[in-house]
Amino acid sequence: MTPKSPPQSIPIHPLDAALRRIAAALERLSPAAVSEPDLNTSDAFVWHAEDGVLRPVASVNRLPLSLLKGIERQAEQLVANTRNHADGYPANNALLWGARGCGKSSLIKAVHENINAGRKGEKRLALVEIHREDIQTLPHLLTRLRTAGRQCILFCDDLSFEGEDHSYKALKAVLEGGIEGRPANVVFYATSNRRHMMARDMIENERATAIHGSESIEEKVSLSDRFGLWLGFHHLDQDTFLAIVVSYADAFQLPVDRNDLRARAIEWSVTRGARSGRVAWQMIQDLAGELKVKIDLTRL
Repeated sequence: MTPKSPPQSIPIHPLDAALRRIAAALERLSPAAVSEPDLNTSDAFVWHAEDGVLRPVASVNRLPLSLLKGIERQAEQLVANTRNHADGYPANNALLWGARGCGKSSLIKAVHENINAGRKGEKRLALVEIHREDIQTLPHLLTRLRTAGRQCILFCDDLSFEGEDHSYKALKAVLEGGIEGRPANVVFYATSNRRHMMARDMIENERATAIHGSESIEEKVSLSDRFGLWLGFHHLDQDTFLAIVVSYADAFQLPVDRNDLRARAIEWSVTRGARSGRVAWQMIQDLAGELKVKIDLTRL
């Protein structure tokens, strides 16, 4: 029986080899696909616009609602609005504006935790943070959230606009004015040091240069009209500031005489030139470090 000859290899054309090398190079250059997390895997996410993905947050940096003193009225209104939204009823977008360090962003995070207490599964609210510089990607994010299958709070901290920044127009359209409008399962909560989120000189410049100044101003300030709930925050009086300091010291069991604590708090606020929840927290951080006491927010 005649033995079979070994199979002859088919020569590869030089052009085919070049094309294969190019295809392999392109595969190496292309980034790996990023899997989109299930929005039911966490209660908090951060929108990463550069990747177009929502990344879950394992532990939110926040204080419990009970420790936020001096803003009880604002807390009551935001809790009521947020509970309506969590239960599937109509709710307003909310703008928390006013003095820096007075608990605006802390209140949003605390209310989210408060509403979720005792809720399970799809009844729990998702908190999604979008950074100020990514506002132009808001329509893309809302498209994702529209089909999330759960109620969401979309949160932007320190939202303001300067100079020739026109991204506020896109925000206006997305919140209420566009064809699709805001998804029924999303409310937008923003914090800002300015009531109209724009610098006064920006608005005044529009008034001075516009042919119809009043119309130009309406265009600028109408953004804040998209927020049905306005909550103002103001500097604290001394008694409220001291009450915040004492509540922090009690919560973290700091071994310090209360009279000494109050005296130190007054001195601290004078050196900082302000009385606010942020200043109180910074003072407690300094004191806890001095006393060698660890602060664990997860145990509160």
